[in-house]
Amino acid sequence: MKIYTKQFLFGICLFAGLLLPLGLRAQEANEKNEENKETKGKNEFSIDAKLNTRWELRIGGFDPKAEEEKVGKAHFIMGQYRLNLGYKRDDWLEIRLSPQFSGVWGQAGGTLSLSEGWLCMKHKSGVFGKIGRQVFEYDDERILGYDDWSMTAPTHDALKFGYEGHGHKLHVLLAYNQNPENVDEGTTYYDGGLQPYKTMQTLWYHYETPKSVFGFSVIGMNIGVQSQRSDQPNKTFYQQLFGTYVTINPSIVSLEGSFYYQMGKEEHGMKLNAFMGSAKVKVTPSEIYNLYAGYDYLSGDNFPVPVKGGLGLIYHKEAKGFTPLFGSHHEFYGAMEFFYMDSYVHNFSPGLQNLYVGGNVIPVRGLKINAAYHFYAISADLSYGREGKLKKALGHEAELNIGYTFANFVTVSAGYTFMYGTKTMEILQRVSDKRMLHWAWAMLTVTPTFFTTTWYDKKKR
Repeated sequence: MKIYTKQFLFGICLFAGLLLPLGLRAQEANEKNEENKETKGKNEFSIDAKLNTRWELRIGGFDPKAEEEKVGKAHFIMGQYRLNLGYKRDDWLEIRLSPQFSGVWGQAGGTLSLSEGWLCMKHKSGVFGKIGRQVFEYDDERILGYDDWSMTAPTHDALKFGYEGHGHKLHVLLAYNQNPENVDEGTTYYDGGLQPYKTMQTLWYHYETPKSVFGFSVIGMNIGVQSQRSDQPNKTFYQQLFGTYVTINPSIVSLEGSFYYQMGKEEHGMKLNAFMGSAKVKVTPSEIYNLYAGYDYLSGDNFPVPVKGGLGLIYHKEAKGFTPLFGSHHEFYGAMEFFYMDSYVHNFSPGLQNLYVGGNVIPVRGLKINAAYHFYAISADLSYGREGKLKKALGHEAELNIGYTFANFVTVSAGYTFMYGTKTMEILQRVSDKRMLHWAWAMLTVTPTFFTTTWYDKKKR
């Protein structure tokens, strides 16, 4: 399907123009409804949008897969344009539809999809159910999050139900994915769908009260992935994740930490034995500024990359590289997003240690400045077959981000990141021979509300 960004934007503007007179009529209807006391059943309907445009310049590295690709440069503009339609009936029913277009400027075609499309029903007791394409945002979003920075903003086709009340939250998530063309091939689910998993069952519990300084969550996930083995193409391998997330907010100092363990089998049938842990402290002396520091540790596979010129691959009995699954990856491990998922050759990861410090300052209303420093190192042994043991250090990264919000729905932001890699980083095929990487970006985000209305059902006489 060929759709162009300008045409999509024109359609939104035209749609907004058509809604303007309807908005005036809806306002008059609202005033009449307020005067009419013999009504019941409150209905709310709204239409808003998100227009996100980002320019990027990348120099060096950025996921090369071959020796000749070590020096890379990219310069492009991306766009994400979303229309949100929401309906709410009293406090028990809510519906949301969000068609979205995203792509690089100049592409013959982008991605036109339904970002969200769900129905949620609630009971006054705290029991609820939600079904359809929806966002999963849990805890600090390290494992389940809404990575809107990626422009495609991945969502999940799932059923969610549970209970919320009196400081307790219990959610059950159930998902089953399928390719429409697989009618003649049973229940196989190939890569390239909305999510890489075939099935998912998740149980999440959280406890926290408004007056409490302590909060914690526990999560258990069972994920089924389609086999990528040629001898077992129809088999489903299952992997499990268990973990906890804890927050402590006594006063101006806040602490948070997490630990997760992965087991089961990955998509090639290899045994999984991986874990990660994180800790972060944040100090907020005033509303104007805050400081933070933290440390992340992700387990990794020993000897993931064979010596150059060597024969064959290194045999691994089990996979020890931790995978953060479906989290908001841009929020962790650095802005350049080098260190997560299958970001190394042969799909084996040497793990990661991320030591960071940073701070935020708001000098004037609407203006926010963030600066951070990261020191990276692998967590596994990389020296197999090499003369002398390689250092675990990967490099240093410095980040500066600035954002300004005005008119309540318009935000302009920009950032620059510089990284200097080590010899270890170069061996992992992540940087140029100079081991220096640059990334600059600028973004405009507009979130206007086009139309809102409220009306009441009339009582039957």
